[in-house]
Amino acid sequence: MGMEIMSRFILLGLSADPQIQALLFVLLFVIYILTLMGNLMLLLVIRVDSQLHNPMYFFLGQLSFLDLCHSSVTVPKLLENLLSEKKTISVEGCMAQAFFVFATGGTESCLLAVMACDRCVAISSPLLYGQMMNRKLCMGLVWGSWGLAFTDALINILVAVNLDFCEAQDIHHFSCELPSLYALSCSDVSASFTALLCSSLLHFFGNFLLIFFSYVCRSKAFSTCSSHLTAVSFFYGSGLLRYLMPNSGSTQEFICSLQDSVITPMLNPLICSLKNKEVKAAVRKMLRKCS
Repeated sequence: MGMEIMSRFILLGLSADPQIQALLFVLLFVIYILTLMGNLMLLLVIRVDSQLHNPMYFFLGQLSFLDLCHSSVTVPKLLENLLSEKKTISVEGCMAQAFFVFATGGTESCLLAVMACDRCVAISSPLLYGQMMNRKLCMGLVWGSWGLAFTDALINILVAVNLDFCEAQDIHHFSCELPSLYALSCSDVSASFTALLCSSLLHFFGNFLLIFFSYVCRSKAFSTCSSHLTAVSFFYGSGLLRYLMPNSGSTQEFICSLQDSVITPMLNPLICSLKNKEVKAAVRKMLRKCS
């Protein structure tokens, strides 16, 4: 008799204790609302203040939009499961979530590399900066980032949809990501794992090297672009640890995933605002107009 093919997974989440779940729901709901407010505020400020209509703030606005997307892929389902007894997700829904986690994370990786190159050009060629980083190029770099990341994610998901899931259905995590699914598959995962490994090396590490060398070429960039360096550290630190750790459902794994999908999107607008005089001035100006 053949094994039954599973059609649903159970996301075990962060805790099985109802009291802890209730506490986590309130905490994560507040963080998610702050994430939405902070990033929408930054997008609005960049949109309405003409002093911020330059490539650096254009890319910063795109980063805020990405943080909204990246957080919204996982947090609403996490909040729903914290209030639900079933905590189930269909295989198709799980694959869709894994696709968008990969796509938005990949786009952010590309965008951080684009922002690093933008700062490098601004520092090394200030007189030609406006001419080189024109709107057409900036739009092309953003669309290229989205296109590359979504293509990369699509390739990985198209390979992963061929996997069969039989007896095991418990995901020791609060969201669907490809590494978490490999342990549940009763078919050969080598093709999907190889595709994921190649993507990580070419896409994420490629972008990281681009960021690194863009700072090395101008040493003073380390002091003038501290907010970007902080964003890069949060993104790559949590992402790297998440994908290098074994999928055991450990506390460290949950912390890295929460930082990547919940904490970092909330902190990015704060980091960019608190360390940027122009953004702080624009926020104060907008609040004075509203009052």
